[in-house]
Amino acid sequence: MAFASSATNSDSRWLWLVSLRLPRLAFRIRIHRFDHSPRAGRSSRSSKQRRAAPPMAAFLGAVRCAPSAARLAPYGRRFRVSGPAVSLRRRGSSPLRLHSRASLNSSAEDAGGIGRGGESDSEIIFMGTGTSEGIPRVSCLTNSSKKCLVCSKAIVPGNKNRRLNTSILIRYPGPTEKCNILIDAGKFFYQSALRWFPAYGIRTIDAVIITHSHADAIGGLDDLRDWTNNVQPHIPIYVANRDFEVMKKTHYYLVDTSGIIPGAAVSELQFNIMQEEPFVVNDLQITPLPVWHGQGYRSLGFRFGKVCYISDVSEIPEETYPLLRDCDILIMDALRPDRSSSTHFGLPRALEEVRKIQPKRTLFTGMMHLMDHEAVNEDLKKLLETEGIDVQLSYDGLRIPIML
Repeated sequence: MAFASSATNSDSRWLWLVSLRLPRLAFRIRIHRFDHSPRAGRSSRSSKQRRAAPPMAAFLGAVRCAPSAARLAPYGRRFRVSGPAVSLRRRGSSPLRLHSRASLNSSAEDAGGIGRGGESDSEIIFMGTGTSEGIPRVSCLTNSSKKCLVCSKAIVPGNKNRRLNTSILIRYPGPTEKCNILIDAGKFFYQSALRWFPAYGIRTIDAVIITHSHADAIGGLDDLRDWTNNVQPHIPIYVANRDFEVMKKTHYYLVDTSGIIPGAAVSELQFNIMQEEPFVVNDLQITPLPVWHGQGYRSLGFRFGKVCYISDVSEIPEETYPLLRDCDILIMDALRPDRSSSTHFGLPRALEEVRKIQPKRTLFTGMMHLMDHEAVNEDLKKLLETEGIDVQLSYDGLRIPIML
């Protein structure tokens, strides 16, 4: 049994960790309370002291860091956690952590902007902006009787119609280096990483957040082995419980490693079950945006700062709209130019939602091969003149500076 605590009476912050070891099952209980109100002046501590390593507790022979109040202090907000976070790990299985409901005493209006101290060197990188099969399509390139304009353009390296599975990377300053949070790792993730990681100087992946359990969102989880074998010891995966249940079947060898031959080079993933409530990943507040991705199928968009990302959607529930208020950048699903499908917004419906949500800027993603980048963007530019709506198609490799 191991116990560690950190407390200061002056600002009512405390953190307890308890680690229990039993013959077949181990528990770790973490109790956090962050009561950090905004203050007029800064602490007199040096930056070196402020960045001191957080408390650690031994757990199943490994050392894991627990986030301290000091690391969340830059948010300048009051955190209230209504229940403890509990980690369970069976011998031979990947870590599974349940994130209890957590709420912040802040509204959508102040969730972004200068929340992390006003850093302007944060950015979004579009790792992929296409459909599940990607663009170009093999069936189009091998069709001698009918030429597909978009796919024929997409075979040219560097053409903006060349699209892989929808995914973005959030980059922002960490205590010592850039943090890299990936949203979705689909079937073509490794190809995207080969193209953009070296080009943009990206090496590590600090976390992966999953929108839903389709192959274009989770099909590349196995490829994370390159990172966990050669770059970093593990990668945290944040996923809704319903999607984790799917992963138990599709990626069973990554979830339960008890049947893996010793020495096998599989991905070392730490699965974190997220609720549809705000949570924090590496000092970045993430707010889930529940949407429908076809009848009866739940998917998640995510808000970070004043950026809202909704990649797979056929309907937005009324309860989600308040979370979209005061949005500077909206990244929205728009599959085809003429109509919606049963599982995705088409361009007309996506534009209706833009008019309703009223973001300052909108970038569409998830486009199929009927959406020609140059032609559609020329039409969308007219909306800026006629309606004052700033909307464009995104493209693979696009970098957008943001404030977090």
